[in-house]
Order: sequence, then C-alpha cells, then structure tokens
Amino acid sequence: MMVRAQGYLSVYESRGEYQLIVNRLELAGLGYLYLAFEKLKERLRKEGLFDEIHKKPLPFLPATIGVVTSPTGAAIRDILNILSRRFTNIRVILNPVRVQGVGAAQEIAQAIYEMNSYPEKIDVLLVGRGGGSIEDLWAFNEEVVARAIFDSHIPVISCVGHETDFTIADFVADVRAPTPSAAAELVVQNKQELISRTKSLSLRLNNRMKAILVHLVVRLERFKSSTVFRHPYARINESIQRVDELMNRMIFIVFNRVEEEKGRFSLLEGKLNTLSPFAVLQRGYSITFKYPEERVIKDASEVEVDGAIKVKVYRGEMIARVTQKRLERG
Repeated sequence: MMVRAQGYLSVYESRGEYQLIVNRLELAGLGYLYLAFEKLKERLRKEGLFDEIHKKPLPFLPATIGVVTSPTGAAIRDILNILSRRFTNIRVILNPVRVQGVGAAQEIAQAIYEMNSYPEKIDVLLVGRGGGSIEDLWAFNEEVVARAIFDSHIPVISCVGHETDFTIADFVADVRAPTPSAAAELVVQNKQELISRTKSLSLRLNNRMKAILVHLVVRLERFKSSTVFRHPYARINESIQRVDELMNRMIFIVFNRVEEEKGRFSLLEGKLNTLSPFAVLQRGYSITFKYPEERVIKDASEVEVDGAIKVKVYRGEMIARVTQKRLERG
C-alpha cells in the first residue's frame, strides 16, 4: 500500500536520527486505484451486472470472431497464432483501440458497440490486452467499458493481463479467460480433435447400424420360418372356424334363453288369467259400479233406492236403477 503522510520532522539527538511525526495519513498511488476499483465493483454488483442470469453461452464453433484490442500488442499476435493452429478457416475481425492511457476506456467501449452493430454476424467477441501494471490495465476497470460489455448482445470473453490480474471487465463479461491466448483456446475447438472425434462417432454409428441390421435380418428370418408366413391361410382358416364355433354357441345360448323366457311367460300368463277378474266374469259373475261415479260397490248401503248403477258382465254392461235393497248385518 502506498500512503501520503503529512507531519513534521524531529531529531533524536542521542542517536542523531531523524523522525517523521505524522498527524495525517491517506492512501496514495495504487491505494487510490484499489479503493476506486472496489467501490465501482460493489456498485455494479448491487446493480446486478455480475449476475449469472445475464451470462450468455458461447457458440460451439464460431464462424466469425471479433477482437477488441491494440493492433500492435502481444495480445492480437497470440490470439491469431492460437486460432491459426487450432482452426485455420475461422474469420477474425479486429477493431483496433488503445488499451491504456487517457481516452482508452472510451475507445474500447465504442469498439464494443460498433462490433454489435457490424453488418455481418459476429459470433463471439474477445476484449482484452496483454499483461501490465494496474495502471496499464486500468481502462478495463472503467464503468463505461463495463456498461458496453453488459449491453453487448454478442457473447463477450474478457482476456485482460495475466492469470492473476482481475478487472471489472472480467466480472461483467460472459466468460473470463486468464490470458488472450487462453481466450483463443477457449473460443475455438481444435480442428484435428473435432475431425478425430467425428471419425470416431461415425465409426460407432456405422457399427451400431450394422448391429441393428444384423438383428433385423435375424428377426426377419425367424418370421419367414414361422407358420404364419409359410402357411398364411392356415391361421385365417383357424380364425374362420373359431368364429363359426362362437356363432353356433351364441345361437344355442340365445335359443335356450328364448325358450326359457317363453316358458316363464306362459306360466305368468296362466297365473294372470287365474287372478284376472274377467275370468271370474266368464264363470257368470258380474261387477257392480255406482253410476255415474264408476266406483265399485261392495256394500248395499253405498247406493240409494232409485239410484243408478252399472253392471259389468263377461260380455257387455248394463245401466239399471235400484228399486229395492236389502242390507245384511255382519
């Protein structure tokens, strides 16, 4: 930590030593930068700029890579060297900027916005520089750069300095790479590894397809040797015979059921005829109703002399008048 001290000098006479009597002490140099770094970091963290929910996934195999860095620094040389060794035909678009000094942060932020509005699609964006002191890397600790990275719809890989260096850009970016070379290795897969993996998967797929075909051929041979394929009409004839048997059984069951119901019907009909009042009338009896109420008369007291009655016999009915009645005491 660097500090700025204010006070006065004194002399320790017995030893001839000078002493600094400090009455005020404050951060200086890197101390001020560290304090500003922590203050901005905490404020952006509270705003949610570092939240994982905002992190965008990297493309599996980008066709075009954008780079925001110095055109003369070691970072761009390392990135191009790694990309040429891993995948030769990937397109790289460089937006050259100053990466330190006054106005560098504004240039970096402007370059990020320009890459997002580029007429051709850019799949991923590398933003960074090589190593240096905290003052050299300070442009990537500026709020304007952090806002530009956060606003980018292109996934951003921050690659600033060495592995031990951390900047505000690292926390806002979708992915942090410890160095520019590591960012190039991270964003692009090795072409030879992909070719080798593709060949391996193709071989596995062919072997699997052959195994499936062999299995299907075995099943087909088994089906061909089965009775169904050798004598297809045998199963059909068996099914026809089975249907005939079921039909005969059904007819037999229905016929027996009908006969049973006819017997029950005849029995119930006999009982009904026995209990029917018409059967009684057929034997010479009659039913007398009070007229015109049509109410059955059970007692002679229910009618008056000279009153009208209706007499129902087996065949027809008669309207009569009571001339005399006789009551029986019971």
